[in-house]
Amino acid sequence: MLKKLASDTALYGVSSILGRVIGYLLVPLHTAVFEPEELAPQVTLYAWVAVFNLLYAFGMETAFFRFATRDRNRTQHIFDVSLTAVGAVSVGLSVMLVAFSQPLASSFGIGGRPEFITWMALIMIVDACVGLPFARLRLEQRPRVFVMIRVANILLNVGLNFYFLWFCRGIAEGRFLPSLKNYWLFHYSPQLGIGYIIFANLLANLAILPMLWPYLRAFRPRFDAALFSPMFRYAYPLLLMGLAGCLNQVLDRIVLERWLPEGFYPGRSSAEALGIYGQCYKLSIFMSLVVQAFRYAADPFFFSRAEDRNAPQVFADVMKWFLIAGVLIWVGVCLNLDVLSMLFLRRKIYWEGLPVVPILLLGNLFIGIYYNLAVWFKLTDRTQFGTYLTVLGLAVTVLGNYLLIPVLGYMGSAVAFLLSAAAMTLVCYLLGEKYFPVPYRVASGAGYLLAGAAVIWLGQALAPAALPLAILYHTGLLLVFLLGTLWAERASLPASIRRRLPFQA
Repeated sequence: MLKKLASDTALYGVSSILGRVIGYLLVPLHTAVFEPEELAPQVTLYAWVAVFNLLYAFGMETAFFRFATRDRNRTQHIFDVSLTAVGAVSVGLSVMLVAFSQPLASSFGIGGRPEFITWMALIMIVDACVGLPFARLRLEQRPRVFVMIRVANILLNVGLNFYFLWFCRGIAEGRFLPSLKNYWLFHYSPQLGIGYIIFANLLANLAILPMLWPYLRAFRPRFDAALFSPMFRYAYPLLLMGLAGCLNQVLDRIVLERWLPEGFYPGRSSAEALGIYGQCYKLSIFMSLVVQAFRYAADPFFFSRAEDRNAPQVFADVMKWFLIAGVLIWVGVCLNLDVLSMLFLRRKIYWEGLPVVPILLLGNLFIGIYYNLAVWFKLTDRTQFGTYLTVLGLAVTVLGNYLLIPVLGYMGSAVAFLLSAAAMTLVCYLLGEKYFPVPYRVASGAGYLLAGAAVIWLGQALAPAALPLAILYHTGLLLVFLLGTLWAERASLPASIRRRLPFQA
């Protein structure tokens, strides 16, 4: 049973992790086509979409899963009531957004394109409504169907972006196949700009509906107050916790342009600064992917060991190796930012924001440490502390951005995120020591973090000016750090690895 659970967890993780990896292929395309100021509205729009997606679904996906698991004989009835409620709320919210699309578009800096708000509203309706069929696939243990549809949606979105912004644009600019220029199917309008990104997203989302039709055709709209009332009572705390966590992740991109003093960066507008920060932020994906993969696997693992009297020692070992892996990724990405920037950020103007990347990576590493530490309130049924800690993190994020953006610019946003993640981690550790003590190797962990920071500083401070020499220098530093880590942990490595090392325990 545990083996199957691990297999299914890995499958569900594929769609999310692969989605972010494939989606990241769009960064070179978008940064090659658009200037930072053009991408700024897209950064803010999608930050707000992450928040509104939670409001649209209002925790009903998890509530459906919980209630349908308890009463399998009424699965279809619970599904119908849940989807009816989500559909009604989604349509109502989208109608409001469309009604105010003109002032909303103006506030996002796209005043001449209120249709972008309409498209986003439609995207969010589909996102909310397909969440329940996907939950049903999980309930019925159909992970492969789940992954196939999710991955197809992701590939279609990426393909449409390249179709509009590379293929059609290339035809319009006469770079190839000029004979197709006058056909509507290959038309490209420079005035639409980032609208192509949103329109591709909308088409890809709509394509999910026929894929899910076999699981939707039995749906009948219905409302059952006796059922909906307890489901809503179960769901709304999840909504509040989710909103706090989401805002903690995206608030910097929502407030940066508004709280950044005009002229803070000479020759750059606040919108350009947001566009630069938003694209550099995506380089922290390398750490957040590891954290997300760990989250998929961690809960089943921790709960399966809950009754083991050796569990605290096992959890301490998990933390140690997670931290080592995370620090190696932090060091590896930071030492190769020169290469990564050339590969992913196609205009040099975006390189101005690269100093935020080490801070954001470290913040995401602390988020991963926090998820490790969070095992104590999950296993002791004190999940309310998860809400308290998330709200604490949000408070630090809001205050940090408010105080630091006027002083440090977008570096202030990165530092605020790091302070928020560190505060959640520290308080979670202190509370865990009281309710569920685990012998974490605090001194060892701090040592790895400090050593990693020192290597990153050496990599930036002493790097040769010539790129080939810089790459060679950074590779050597990374190898030295890796060998130092293996030497420090030589006694706890598996025998098969120890035999291959030049030094022995």
